[in-house]
Amino acid sequence: MTATVTKQQFISSAQLLEHWQGHRNLTRRVIEMFPEKELFEFSIGGMRPFAKLAVELISIAGPALKGIVEKQVEEFSEEAFQPKTKEEILSKWDAETEVINHYFNQISEDGFQETFNLFGQYEFPVYQNILYFVDNEVHHRGQGFVYLRALGIEPPFFWERF
Repeated sequence: MTATVTKQQFISSAQLLEHWQGHRNLTRRVIEMFPEKELFEFSIGGMRPFAKLAVELISIAGPALKGIVEKQVEEFSEEAFQPKTKEEILSKWDAETEVINHYFNQISEDGFQETFNLFGQYEFPVYQNILYFVDNEVHHRGQGFVYLRALGIEPPFFWERF
């Protein structure tokens, strides 16, 4: 009698995308909670206002995934998107969510292991680049939580991602 061993992977690509989009949902709620003026102007200790942090996140995720899938190395730039209102940020956030879904779902399981030179600066396997996107977002959202608390606004619970 021969035993068959089935290899179970830790997390599927669909689960990884769901996890990432959960973080994006929470970050979107943080953006929504900011008063308009403070979103663009409030800062602590020389850190950038949260609008600038949101623009950074917007400028990374969708463009990076597009580059990964199309195998096009483009320099990182935050200059293309210069929002003036919270609504512009939220609208772009939502549009980039669809870009993420579109391109993420084109990466094969093997493709996550391939090396890609993200923005011509970060040469790592695709899965590491994606984990960086999530880590970077969590880091900046933490700054947003501090800003909200300093403004007397209770941020959402960090575990409520949907």
